[in-house]
Amino acid sequence: MSRCTINAKRILGKRNKMIYGHFLEHFHRQIYNGIFDPGSPFADEDGFREDVIEALRQIKTPVIRWPGGCFVSTYDWKKGVGSNRIQALDKTWRVVEPNTFGTDEFIKFCRKVDCEPYICTNAGTGTAEEMSDWVEYCNLEHDSVFADLHNANNKEPYKVKYWSIGNENYGLWELGGKSPTEWGRYVLEAAKMMRRVDPDIELSAAAINPNLDVSIDGAPNKMSEYMEWNTNLLSTCGHILDWISIHEYWDEIWFTNDLATYEQVMCYTLKVNDSIERIEGLLKAMGLERKIKISFDEWNLRGWYHPYLWQLEFEKGKKEYLSERDKNDDNSSYTMADAVFSACFLNTCNRNYDIVGMANFAPVVNTRGAIFTHKGGIVKRTTYHVFDLYVNYLGDTILDAWEENKEYFKATNKDGKKVEIDVLDILATCKQESGEVAVAVINKHPKEEKSLSLVVDNFGEIGKCHMYYLSGKEENSFNDVDHNDVLINTVDLRNEINNDGKDISVNLKPHSVNIIVIGK
Repeated sequence: MSRCTINAKRILGKRNKMIYGHFLEHFHRQIYNGIFDPGSPFADEDGFREDVIEALRQIKTPVIRWPGGCFVSTYDWKKGVGSNRIQALDKTWRVVEPNTFGTDEFIKFCRKVDCEPYICTNAGTGTAEEMSDWVEYCNLEHDSVFADLHNANNKEPYKVKYWSIGNENYGLWELGGKSPTEWGRYVLEAAKMMRRVDPDIELSAAAINPNLDVSIDGAPNKMSEYMEWNTNLLSTCGHILDWISIHEYWDEIWFTNDLATYEQVMCYTLKVNDSIERIEGLLKAMGLERKIKISFDEWNLRGWYHPYLWQLEFEKGKKEYLSERDKNDDNSSYTMADAVFSACFLNTCNRNYDIVGMANFAPVVNTRGAIFTHKGGIVKRTTYHVFDLYVNYLGDTILDAWEENKEYFKATNKDGKKVEIDVLDILATCKQESGEVAVAVINKHPKEEKSLSLVVDNFGEIGKCHMYYLSGKEENSFNDVDHNDVLINTVDLRNEINNDGKDISVNLKPHSVNIIVIGK
């Protein structure tokens, strides 16, 4: 039996609620027929899906990033505001963008969800002036033609706090990509203009995640490229930035949709911390760790499936490439593997509370999102319930905890290599208001139930204990329109309290995510 000891008086730091954010892009059914569907019986007076809004409020969504993603690198925000919307060709995803959903609609949606808007600007075909014009439109009260344009349609400035300069402008796939030298200079000029408009905004810019298989010059990614891009960005712009943005999709199946198995996914859990450590190390080396935080503003276990684009196979017709994108919405794809991985990611972000200030699950709905919309309502995929557990049952501070008698199991990764996986992933927290201790425990083992002894030092006698858990009959269990195989369950553990209230024994189902709440 594994044993975990928690020191209830040793507070390491404060849990950052912004790591539970989400992301929206104008891709397939995320916006249109996703969150925005005026013809749906679930739509409100503004055309937004009320069932989606209610679901996002349930998981206390703190921030949503929009409008991209790769889409933003040719997006002209001015065509999507006011009464005269201008239809445009979305050159990234090769579809028509009607622009009926633009800045005003995004802000209105965020207000309904009760979350912060986070706008990502066009650093592909866009200019620094166009970015600063966008800040004018959103944040200025007067003295600007764009403030006047805003005031003609809205009562008050939006006061958008979070802004990102660009998306993945280091990648060959990104329209309007940049070299490292170009990028540093571009970001600097854009940041200067945006801050001249509103000095109170917080700015992020795209950094290369060292774990991504990207290329600046067409050759395979090299550590020297990662270093050149990021050091040039930070040395040029570190004094004017608040964040750097990194993205990661561990199961990179953009062109194949060859989903990793449960065991292969568990191998990915060993790599979640890698990119954070490397970026933090770079920030420390440059003396910026107290000024700049990491915004993990796109993440998901699995990459989005969209073949016939980046390979430049333009002979494929719209029918072919659009129908392939529908495969992202096969709900059987989102199993306990996705839930367990997502919980491991959130545990990692919580442990890195001092450097990771924001994270955005990509996307909000459909594609690989935590919510699936259909004509009859919504499906809450397995990953949705992970957010529900973490947001609503964990504490607000991180506690010191250590595991003894650690167990491991062997799994085969996607490259066919045997890997040793730690069975449990444990994060201890405290609820400052109630004094309760809340422990997130993930059992990664695909088949075996595991037992854990929890000891809480400097707490007093344990008087009550509940466990909220997410599991399935098998590791490939999923939720769909006609069934819910994975839901949050509750069990009272008072009968498992031992040694006059000093510790508690817990049985953890295989492939499960558990929050154990301990009170006096």
